[in-house]
Amino acid sequence: MGINYHITDNVGGIMKKRHLIILLILLSLISVFLGVHDIKITDIFRLSNDQINVLLISRIPRLISILVAGMGMSICGLIMQQISKNKFVSPTTGATIDAAQLGLVFAMLLLPKAGMGGKMIISFIFSLIGTFLFMNILKRLQFKNAVFVPLVGIMFGNIIGSMTTFIAYRYNLMQDISAWMQGNFAMILKGNYEMLYITIPLIVIAYLYANKFTIAGMGEDFATNLGLNYNKIVNIGLTIVAVVTASVVITVGSIPFIGLIVPNIVSMYKGDNIKDSIWHTGLFGAIFVLSCDIFSRIIIYPYEIPIGLTVGAIGSAMFLYMILRRKSYAS
Repeated sequence: MGINYHITDNVGGIMKKRHLIILLILLSLISVFLGVHDIKITDIFRLSNDQINVLLISRIPRLISILVAGMGMSICGLIMQQISKNKFVSPTTGATIDAAQLGLVFAMLLLPKAGMGGKMIISFIFSLIGTFLFMNILKRLQFKNAVFVPLVGIMFGNIIGSMTTFIAYRYNLMQDISAWMQGNFAMILKGNYEMLYITIPLIVIAYLYANKFTIAGMGEDFATNLGLNYNKIVNIGLTIVAVVTASVVITVGSIPFIGLIVPNIVSMYKGDNIKDSIWHTGLFGAIFVLSCDIFSRIIIYPYEIPIGLTVGAIGSAMFLYMILRRKSYAS
């Protein structure tokens, strides 16, 4: 009977993954053929040179950016939630995105002629420092309520955000920062999105360390008793989070709440074992961002609204729902 249950669970997990993959493919086709420049899927084998250029220069790079950013930020949220042992911690509520934005301001101020690589390095350093500071604050908290911890992270992020705003106003960078920080895939073209490719090997590394992240999430004493170098694993996880967040912020801008709501939704049917849920989290994150992007492009067609606005509105509503749902269960 145990074997039968195990086989049934595996088949169910495979089917769910297949469903996610099929849905992702369908949404990807809609995204590629959606736009002002009319390209029909029925004309795929007789495209003109202009249509081919639109696909290769704009549509396909945009699709790749959406998929990589959605997968990367979702997996980052999964790692942070496991390490912090809190379901409401993510790059959004853990000050990672805010610190990356501050790093971008310093990069624009100190190295105005630096390329995307230079800006990303500085943004990565700041996001890593900000994430480590938040984790140290988390260790010192005596009252670690599931809702209180992310609120502390949001307050810490707002402090960093106020520093970013002050420096931007002081040195007349506010318009540049506002344009850069508004999450938007409309400006993604061939040649300015390749920085996101660094996320792909980091996702693979996250999968290889998935079991260790799961053990680290059980506590330092438990992990040490199993022979795991707790601090090393935590540092690896936070470094992955910082690099992925910096690459997304530099390339696309700020996309909030992905790393918060997607891992929580996946954990409802896959549990908290990262090894089992990491690919579901990545696929669901890509589907979520892709769906929001398609909605942003059709709601006021032929114009579009920034993806950061769409994801922020949906994500904040779901964040409030999760808080209220947790309170109702607690009562």
